[in-house]
Amino acid sequence: MNYTALAASLLLTACPALAAQKTTFVHLFEWRWSDIATECETFLGPQGFAAIQVSPPTEHIQGSAWWTRYQPVSYVVQSRSGNRAEFISMVQRCKAAGVDIYVDAVINHMASGNGTGVAGSSYGNRQFPIYSSADFHNSCTINGSDYGTDRWRVQNCELVGLPDLNTSASYVQNTLASYLNDMLAIGVTGFRIDAAKHMTSSDIAAIKAKLSSPALIYQEVIDQGGEVITASEYTGNGMVTEFKYSVQLGNVFKTGRLASLSNFGEAWGFLPSNKAVVFVDNHDNQRGHGGAGNVVTYKDGTLYDLANVFMLAYPYGYTQVMSSYDFNNGDAGPPSAAVHNNGNLNCFGNQWKCEHRWSTIAGAVQFRNNTAGEWRVTHWWDNGNNQIAFGRAALGFVAINKESYNLTTSLQTGMAAGNYCNVLKGSISADKTSCSGQVIQVGSDGRIQANLASYDAFAIHHQAKIGGTVQPPTGNWQRTVVFIQAQTQSGQDMFVRGGLDHAVAQTQLGLNCSSSNYLCAIPIRHRNLNNATTAPWKANDSLLDWYGREASQSSAAEGTALDWTTNSWPSGWGTVRTVATDGYGVEVLNSFGQHYWMLDVDMDCSKTINGWFELKAYVKNGQGWEGNISQSGTPYASQNHMAQCGQMNLFSFGQNSAQISALP
Repeated sequence: MNYTALAASLLLTACPALAAQKTTFVHLFEWRWSDIATECETFLGPQGFAAIQVSPPTEHIQGSAWWTRYQPVSYVVQSRSGNRAEFISMVQRCKAAGVDIYVDAVINHMASGNGTGVAGSSYGNRQFPIYSSADFHNSCTINGSDYGTDRWRVQNCELVGLPDLNTSASYVQNTLASYLNDMLAIGVTGFRIDAAKHMTSSDIAAIKAKLSSPALIYQEVIDQGGEVITASEYTGNGMVTEFKYSVQLGNVFKTGRLASLSNFGEAWGFLPSNKAVVFVDNHDNQRGHGGAGNVVTYKDGTLYDLANVFMLAYPYGYTQVMSSYDFNNGDAGPPSAAVHNNGNLNCFGNQWKCEHRWSTIAGAVQFRNNTAGEWRVTHWWDNGNNQIAFGRAALGFVAINKESYNLTTSLQTGMAAGNYCNVLKGSISADKTSCSGQVIQVGSDGRIQANLASYDAFAIHHQAKIGGTVQPPTGNWQRTVVFIQAQTQSGQDMFVRGGLDHAVAQTQLGLNCSSSNYLCAIPIRHRNLNNATTAPWKANDSLLDWYGREASQSSAAEGTALDWTTNSWPSGWGTVRTVATDGYGVEVLNSFGQHYWMLDVDMDCSKTINGWFELKAYVKNGQGWEGNISQSGTPYASQNHMAQCGQMNLFSFGQNSAQISALP
């Protein structure tokens, strides 16, 4: 999407358009070029993402920390993400899939210290393959107090000790423009200008004027108010990252009232919508950098889903979705494993988080794409606190519930009567005759009789309207029991994740779970809700899936909870506890011994692969995830336990053995 087209789409007010527009880009932070190319082809293109922000592609200092990418040594296209040939291939493959590439351009400074870059270039003492000491401002330090009082020092001294390029000098401008033009020649269509606040807007304008073709420009200007340099100074060059949006959204979702968001945008002191790049979090502030604040991140679980739903449903700014990797140390670099690993998707676990693939977020992107023709809010409703709903005229309607109780009220949508697919939890079929998830009914009066669970949301749009009357499938529900033996201690709990293998589901059932991951989830209904510890984790857990907690499930849950059982209760243990009464303890189906964790559910066997499904166990506060499994007698090879729906399945944690028998 070029800048002119983007700006036009963001300025739409009341001109309905039936065709979907591409409204959102994703930051695939620290992804390899080969992984990005595959992601464009398998997910981002089909899902309607406009573009990808990629990590800086140029040679950088050595080291594992993420910020080594932001210390350039040269403009040779070789980095932790791959080499020049791989970069070019990625740009071309993404372009063919309809996805643009935006490069994170580090042009304010070069690397500190001395050494050899990842492409073999030597640097040190303000000497680089393309620069000498004469190309930098004189060395001085930016003090914390300078941001509020001293514009010159902020824009001429060294950001965290990094040699500051003299971006007003002709040679420096020409060298930077040459690098950016090389990117444009490859096929890149936009640039994030890193540390733009540390350059004058006129210097950026001069560099932009030297570009060989138009490009979307968005500049990183961290402005939360009270500083001598403001974001609005840079809007003449293009768009600007609106950090106040991220912080204020976090404040509201963490400690405020969602009802206050009815006029979120310019009325809150933000940039004009067509000049603002907005995000729930980005790679800096999710680590406490970049101005930080009360930011919502993937670590907040369901709250993160809800914040993204609001951002993507509300008509303000050019939205950026963050795609992270798991970290505890704020300096930690990316996982060593690939995202697309020999056909296996390494997402949703303890390495790559892939938030853009979370069904709630991907569905909200589609909602935004299909409501861009009505760039306004209609039919706003709230309960005065943390339940809100609003429409986009006749094109769509969304509701968000952050209360501890259900949202039960009649909501006027302004939409045509009919049945609609809740795009946050499923997708409509190509012929628009069925929905893979929840169906929402709009009555003849345009109203929805809502019953929305706590910490949940729904979104419907005009292109997800189901033709005719659709009755949800009845399915083939059968009681299914799984026992997993694991020696555990007090304070430890077991969860499982599972469902269908994506590749096998594609070949045997024709399901594209990469486009809609919940197609590989299996509906379940918990039979045991007597355990006071696990019952809150089971609440709103309606799927056995690979993706962790569900939208309205407890943030303490790591998937689907199991209960500890035994075949006997020694007298020394005190009062006898039973599953029938207490939800844990002695269980009549357990004839095996102590420490057999039990999953007892009704399961929709029609969603399995000929009765088979997969699962893997996790011991919280203990062993963590079990390793790969090599179980014999299965219909296809898998690295997980394979169980049968409607049967009793017996496994041991981390072991290959399996016993499957009929339930008594």
